[in-house]
Amino acid sequence: MPRYLFIAVLLTFAGVAIVAKTLYIMTAKKDYWTTVQQQMKHDSIPVKPNRGNILSSNGQLMASSIPEYRIYMDFQAGGEKKDSLWELKLDSICMGLHEIFPQKTVEEFRRDLEEGRHKVNKNGSVGARHWPVWKRRINYNTFTEVRKLPVFNLSVYKGGFHWEEFNARRRPFGSLAQRTVGDMFGAKDTARCGLELSFDSILRGSNGLVRHQKVLNKILSVTLEEPVDGADIVTTIDVGMQDLAERAVIDELKEINGDLGVAILMEVKTGDVKAIVNMSKVGDGQYAEVINNAISYRCEPGSVFKVASIMVALDDGVIPNDTSYIIHTGSGVMQMHGRDMKDHNWRRGGYQDINVARTLEVSSNIGTSYVIDKFYGAHPEKYVQGLYRVGMNEDLKLPLVGYRPPVIRMPDTKTTDRAKYWSKTTLPWMSIGYETQIAPINTVAFYNAIANNGKMMRPRFVKQLVKDGQVIKEFEPEVIKERIAKKETIETMQTILEHVVSQGLGKKAGPLSKSFKVAGKTGTAQIADEHGGYHSGTTRYWLSFAGYFPADNPRYTCIVCLRKSGLPASGGGMSGVVFRHIAEGVMAQNLKRRVEDSKDEESSPVPDVKGGDEKAATYVMDRLGVKARVPERPKYGKEQMPDVTGMGARDAVYQLESRGLKVTVTGRGKVREQSLAAGKSITPGMTCKLKLGI
Repeated sequence: MPRYLFIAVLLTFAGVAIVAKTLYIMTAKKDYWTTVQQQMKHDSIPVKPNRGNILSSNGQLMASSIPEYRIYMDFQAGGEKKDSLWELKLDSICMGLHEIFPQKTVEEFRRDLEEGRHKVNKNGSVGARHWPVWKRRINYNTFTEVRKLPVFNLSVYKGGFHWEEFNARRRPFGSLAQRTVGDMFGAKDTARCGLELSFDSILRGSNGLVRHQKVLNKILSVTLEEPVDGADIVTTIDVGMQDLAERAVIDELKEINGDLGVAILMEVKTGDVKAIVNMSKVGDGQYAEVINNAISYRCEPGSVFKVASIMVALDDGVIPNDTSYIIHTGSGVMQMHGRDMKDHNWRRGGYQDINVARTLEVSSNIGTSYVIDKFYGAHPEKYVQGLYRVGMNEDLKLPLVGYRPPVIRMPDTKTTDRAKYWSKTTLPWMSIGYETQIAPINTVAFYNAIANNGKMMRPRFVKQLVKDGQVIKEFEPEVIKERIAKKETIETMQTILEHVVSQGLGKKAGPLSKSFKVAGKTGTAQIADEHGGYHSGTTRYWLSFAGYFPADNPRYTCIVCLRKSGLPASGGGMSGVVFRHIAEGVMAQNLKRRVEDSKDEESSPVPDVKGGDEKAATYVMDRLGVKARVPERPKYGKEQMPDVTGMGARDAVYQLESRGLKVTVTGRGKVREQSLAAGKSITPGMTCKLKLGI
């Protein structure tokens, strides 16, 4: 019993000591151990997800994320052991960094790193905790090279080398559709514009959370919440059509010295935007996408607006649907409430008497404004209501930041705001495309409705959201208006627009091959300068052509707008040419020919073999299993000049130099002439001149 009593007392004292020590730690040493605990564990460290990709309509990458890094050094990590290793390896580190980043010398790296190592912090400690090794972001390959350097290859807590990872966006097709696809603020890792910004929350995904816990001198990462990667966006953009449209716009801008160019290509039935171009002059004759003018540049559209004016009159029945109504345009100048309304050919005597259809074919200002002023002058609000009805004032609610809906104001004679005031001249000038503010995307949506037999589609930029190969959301084609006008009105307008290209001012928009028909309307408008005036300095023009193709079975609608200063300026002759190039290119891409169609009854599938090394040619043909016709040539000895006409330069030179001749070659193609006649005796060192031709 005494032994048991001794053990019991001993355990009691031990228990009391443990409890006392626990109370001491919980009270007197609380702050110290709280600090230690914070050093051992870091809660809620965010983990960034992978940003989703942006794809073309057929799945090609238009924007994707790749990792980039900013690299830092913690000079307080690792203690004395790390400091001694640093002293020993500093030269190797600086030389290695110089090889990776040759822009900076070895001495500059040494001086910079030593500055960070001896930096005195606010709390009195020595050594920067977050000293940048290189001040710019680096890619993954460079990052792996840096990590191989001495000290840098140690763990974060032993060597101090650490980094920040970013999702850098890269576009495999460069600047193609740049303003529509969008861009990122690199330094902030945030969306800047385009679809990147509009669908930022979907592309970005959501951050995860991880906790770093130190256990037995090892750092364990405990995942609290997995990051959720962003979804991919499948756009309606066709890379081939986009490239075609961009090159066509840039070529014409350089030709006319324009400062701004826009083109939109839309699929008629779905409203899918297959190509959207926004080119601005950036200096030195170069053009780039700076602003998405296709959706944001509101201006007076010019004569492409006349189609809407005449459509309203036809749909209201104020003029007969057979367009037989005759307009007396006179000599090209007509007084409209104290101002002269002029046709483009007023110096040549005007168009005299023309009907409504011809008014649009020749883009007569007088013809259009006379009709609208005559039948809507007493009640101009009915005309504006008609414009609203046919969709010219429709807010398209596009999924792109920066879109600006049209401004077509209702009559108001009592306002003091000059921009809203309605005068007697407002109606006739509005009818020909002035006094309004409309972006190109709204105009092309209106023309697309005409091509689509009156059904107005909302322009679609995104078709699907895809996650892990599965479609998580489908954006179906959306109808804004089932019918913008009566069936008879639409059919009449379709016929007129086809005539504009076949026999009016839009002839240059028609394909040179005549393999398909085009319908559309030209537009040439004088636009205000940056101060809001029309007559200060050089006149600026907004040149446009809007239409669709093929006219008899519309598949695509397109608008081309160019801005330039000074004359010459022609919507049909400049924008129409771009439209033609786009239409021809798109139709060529869609051609599907059968191999059987290329066969000629008189042709033979057996190939001919050109003159040259017959043994090599025969060997190739035999291995391919092709029976070829080898042309018979006279046999010449080694001391005779061979016949090399018809050969390629390589074979001909081989034949001659193998006989010891010197050869000079001019031109390109096949041998057409040889200075030494075939069969002539030759001696080594003689010179033979070969003339090539196609």
